[in-house]
Amino acid sequence: MRFFVRGVCVLALLFAALAGNVFAQTNQPEQGAKSDVKEAGSSTKRAAKKTGRKVKKGTRKATHKAAKKTRQGAQKVEDKTAPQ
Repeated sequence: MRFFVRGVCVLALLFAALAGNVFAQTNQPEQGAKSDVKEAGSSTKRAAKKTGRKVKKGTRKATHKAAKKTRQGAQKVEDKTAPQ
C-alpha cells in the first residue's frame, strides 16, 4: 500500500512540474519581427567573426608550415652544394 501511495505522489508531483512548465511558456510575450531580425543580425555577426578567426588561424598555420618546408629544402640544397 505504501508503494502505491508513493507512486501516486511522485506522479502527481511530476505532473504538476510538467504542467507548470507548459503554462509558464504560454505567458511569454510573442517576439516581433524586429527582434527576430536583430537576433538574426547578431547571429550573422558572430558567425562572420568566428569564421574570420578560423581563417586567420588556418592561414597562419599554412604559412608557418610552408616556411618550415622552405627552410628544410634550402638546408638540403646547402648540404648538397657544400664543398667536401
